[in-house]
Amino acid sequence: MGKKNIIFYLTIFMLIAAFTLTAPYLDFDLWARLIAGMGVVDGGHVLTQDFLSYTPVHTWYDHEWGSGVVFYLVLKYFGANGLMLLQDILLFLIFFVAFKVVKLKTKSDPYNIIFFAFFILAALDTLNHPIRCHMFSFLLFTVFIYILEKVRISGNKKLLILLPFLTILWNNLHGGVVAGLGLIGMYMFGEILNRKPYMEYLITLVFSTISLVINPWGIDYIKFLLHATTMERPTIGEWQGLFSQLHKKYQMTFKTFLLGTILIELYNFSKNLKKTKITELYRKADKVKWIVLFTTAFMAIKHIKMLPFCAIAVACYCYDDIVPAFQKVNQKFIYILLIFVSLFTITTKVFEAPINFSIYPVTEIEFVKINNLKGNILVDFGLGSYTSYKLYPQCKIFMDGRYEEVYPDNLVVLNDKFYASKAGWDDILKEFPPDIILIQSNLPVYKLMQKRNDWKLIFNGNAFGVFIKADKYTGNYKLPSLEREYYKNTLFDTNIKFIR
Repeated sequence: MGKKNIIFYLTIFMLIAAFTLTAPYLDFDLWARLIAGMGVVDGGHVLTQDFLSYTPVHTWYDHEWGSGVVFYLVLKYFGANGLMLLQDILLFLIFFVAFKVVKLKTKSDPYNIIFFAFFILAALDTLNHPIRCHMFSFLLFTVFIYILEKVRISGNKKLLILLPFLTILWNNLHGGVVAGLGLIGMYMFGEILNRKPYMEYLITLVFSTISLVINPWGIDYIKFLLHATTMERPTIGEWQGLFSQLHKKYQMTFKTFLLGTILIELYNFSKNLKKTKITELYRKADKVKWIVLFTTAFMAIKHIKMLPFCAIAVACYCYDDIVPAFQKVNQKFIYILLIFVSLFTITTKVFEAPINFSIYPVTEIEFVKINNLKGNILVDFGLGSYTSYKLYPQCKIFMDGRYEEVYPDNLVVLNDKFYASKAGWDDILKEFPPDIILIQSNLPVYKLMQKRNDWKLIFNGNAFGVFIKADKYTGNYKLPSLEREYYKNTLFDTNIKFIR
């Protein structure tokens, strides 16, 4: 490997590591994934029935169980820092495979640091909460593009045999496997429009789809996956649109990346249109490229969760279109800037799992624990898996982020009505009465609960209040530690145990 390659790769890895260190908090669903992984590694079986909730549940179709195994093994043998490093490695691998796609396709120098730095920052706009199962979907999506492009460029159709086997792996790591199937389908339709052979893609798609049955639930899982990928999620932030009210001020790096790509492609189109008739441009256009780009852009605009798919697609297909716009920019200056910013961040930040007392009810959960408050606990579903991880079997939760995997749809509606103070906000207290409630102190429902005579606020922590039924109030409670070091050392402690 030459000096140029080493500096290029090292700069990108430092940029990724620096970005990871700025993560404000751990992903909310990590805790449920660790429990699922614990069940497999320590218990010896995939968990198919929920035991954490006091509400009605159905079969636990854990479409991320394989990711949970990976996360738990990393935590068990390498600690919390291992999870942070895993995030860096997966992000770097996504970049590395996208770079390999560019090397396959480009007719110019593939080492433009400006392009790849911008791509990394755009893709990271929704990935800065280590560590998420979606990382495996984004990585395998990029791997699929590499294989499919390798087949088109080299003509070696035998490589398509890999895709059904990778689909089995992907399907058991994350439900985002549907993106892989969709990608194969897009290549098939694109090649039809390109008037090129397509049967190999159809056969690959059929066998890859059939391979989905290889999972702990068999064909029933396919029915769940179909439901999960088509269900509406209007109350879930990451499933809302890029330009929705919730996100209009955010994801600015990706929006700039997307807008810049659109403007450059429009400029290239108009320039070519002056030289060639539109019918000729259509004939020469790679239909696969444009189908993938339009589809991923549409999905990114519709759901911010899909942003990385679009960023990856742009990186893989648009390098030669975009890079000429940066030809006059001094790359040495960009290298120096990226290395300086990355080194500054890395040396001024502590490499550890982030603890955020304003996002997570850390001290409030500790209060419940040390005072041995038992029973059913209601907490906003995003924080449910952390609550289970820290308090089970002392307490059972209303629900958590496994909403489509475990719970009937009406529970999400009840949860949203309560925490958003919508009409019928207290229905949840009648239908599924809790013994303990955790509420963010900045929410209107917090004040509504304070006005009730049947509930009493017994602890007000950093950002949450702990409520219990008034008739259970004793007035004699221990206060939790305020030492950050204590919570850092006990962050991943749990009383959940599995025995083979």
